[in-house]
Amino acid sequence: MINLDTIKEKVFAGQRLDSDDVLVLFNQADLLTLGALAGYRRRKLHPELTVTYVSDRNINYTNVCMSGCRFCAFFRPPGHKEGYVISESDLDRKIEETIALGGTQILLQGGMHPDLDLNYYLDLLRHIKKKFNIHIHGFSPTEIAFFADMAFLSITQVLEKLIAAGLDSIPGGGAEILVDEIRSQISPNKCSADKWLEVMKTAHQLGLKTTATMMFGHLENQTHIIDHLLKLRQLQDETGGFTAFIPWTFQPENTRINVIPATAVEYLRILAVSRLVLDNIPNLQVSWVTQGDKIAQLGLAFGANDFGSTMIEENVVAAAGIRFRLPRSEIVRLIENAGYEARQRDCFYNVIAAS
Repeated sequence: MINLDTIKEKVFAGQRLDSDDVLVLFNQADLLTLGALAGYRRRKLHPELTVTYVSDRNINYTNVCMSGCRFCAFFRPPGHKEGYVISESDLDRKIEETIALGGTQILLQGGMHPDLDLNYYLDLLRHIKKKFNIHIHGFSPTEIAFFADMAFLSITQVLEKLIAAGLDSIPGGGAEILVDEIRSQISPNKCSADKWLEVMKTAHQLGLKTTATMMFGHLENQTHIIDHLLKLRQLQDETGGFTAFIPWTFQPENTRINVIPATAVEYLRILAVSRLVLDNIPNLQVSWVTQGDKIAQLGLAFGANDFGSTMIEENVVAAAGIRFRLPRSEIVRLIENAGYEARQRDCFYNVIAAS
């Protein structure tokens, strides 16, 4: 019979947890037990006393989107007076500011804009690469699947074109919960869970590294979270292409999903469970942009080894009423006060500078 003691033994023996084990963790393990187990797993993966962060900026090239996700407060429907497509001058200014502040990459994401064709995105990448020496971490799998549908091309064909134009890696956005029962309720016009995974698998096969995310605290339950984590783990077994996992809590303000926000305790529990399940994804990132500085700092004791981005600009979570801001100096202070050495990294988790 599976109980908490047998699961502890599996963790300490370095054995893989299955779905039944994770259910027991959810229902029987207290917060400190989860933290201790996740911390043990983190130290096995990263015995060094360092925590990394990256200096970058989120640039949303448009807020026009036909997905109509119930959880998104940022998008505007096609034809809306507040809709925009970024101008070349604004894009250049944002990248110039990023580089001046020590940024090494941009996170380039937008919406499912019905009036932009594939050439727009290819020209966008070419323009950036022609003018700037900066890493482009861009276009979530849901965007790429949309590009393919609009251009009547395969996922492989679209990715090959994007790579040739300058795409360096792919963020894990649009995953939400990788269970179609939930996706159909919160984002009915987005690609399916299988399509999201197909984009990531194809990207990995073409040599692109990617991250993975999970947004929780809306309509999902424990089994949906477990399904999500196990699907990511299975794909990572096949490709090894995920560099990191970032779980974050749904922020309901200004959205069309009326739920009580997940608590800090719930966040820390999911963070710890993620570290225990995803034994093959090397890095786990805290989400200070949704949790704030102190809970993110505490997350370093619950399995996380990365503090994420300085996020010189962030618009999507801010649209839901969450406006935490942390300058680089404060991120370094939080890491060092937690007993670690802060190290700036690149998108591939190579350390490029001490704090």
